[in-house]
Amino acid sequence: MTQTRAGDAPDEIEAAMGRGAARQTQEPHDSDVSGRLNWLRAGVLGANDGIVSTAGVVVGFAGATSDRGAIILAGIAALSAGAMSMAAGEYVSVSTQRDSERALIKLERQELQDDPEGELAELAAMYEHKGLSHSVARQVAVELTAKDALKAHADIELGIDPDDLTNPWAAAGASMTAFIVGALLPLLTITFSPESLRTLVTVAAVAVALVVTGWASARLGRSPAPRAIARNVVGGLLAMAITYAIGAAVGLNLG
Repeated sequence: MTQTRAGDAPDEIEAAMGRGAARQTQEPHDSDVSGRLNWLRAGVLGANDGIVSTAGVVVGFAGATSDRGAIILAGIAALSAGAMSMAAGEYVSVSTQRDSERALIKLERQELQDDPEGELAELAAMYEHKGLSHSVARQVAVELTAKDALKAHADIELGIDPDDLTNPWAAAGASMTAFIVGALLPLLTITFSPESLRTLVTVAAVAVALVVTGWASARLGRSPAPRAIARNVVGGLLAMAITYAIGAAVGLNLG
C-alpha cells in the first residue's frame, strides 16, 4: 500500500494514488481466480506426468529393442493407460470431495434451521476472530445472513461455495486431455526420429518440454523458476535413464 505524508504536494499524492491503482489492476481480485489457478496447475502437472511416464516407457523399449513398431505400440499403450488412469483417478477423487462438500453443506443447512440465532452468533464470532470489532462483526454477520445465510457460513467455516462445487467430469476430462497432450511429445518424437538418433532426440525434446512445464508450474505458484525447472528436468531425465538401463538389460538378457 502506498503511503503519503502530510507535507506531500498534491501532484505527488495524485501520482502515488495512480501507482497504487495501477498495481491493483494487475492483481487478481476475481473470487474465482484461486479455482482457475488450481485448474491450470493441475493441467500443467497432468501434462508433465504424460511427458515423463510415456517418455520413460518408449525410451525403455528403445533400450530393449530397435523395432520401431514395438516402441510405438508401447508408447500408445502407455498413453492410453495413463490417460484413462488419470481420468479415473481424478473422477474418483473429485467425486469424493464433492460428496463430502455436499454432506457438510447439508449439515450446515440443518444447523441454520435448528438454531438460527446460535449460528448468527457463531458467524459474528468468526468475523470478530478475524480482527473485526464486536459491533462490526455482528453487523457483517447480520447483513450476510439476511442475504444468504448458508453461503456466508459455508464460505467462512468450510471454504466452500454451495453454488460452485467441483465438477468431477470436468476434472477427469481436463486431466486426461493434459496427460494426452504431454504424452504425445515423446511418442511422436521417437516415432519420427532416425533410428540412430531416436533416443537422443527424444531425451532432448523431453528435457525442453520439462523446462517449459517446470517454468509454468513455478509461474502459477509464484515460486522461484530455476529451482522448479531443475527439479523437473533432473527428475524426468533420471526416470528416462533408469528405464533405458532396465530396457537395455532386459533386451540383452532376452537376446
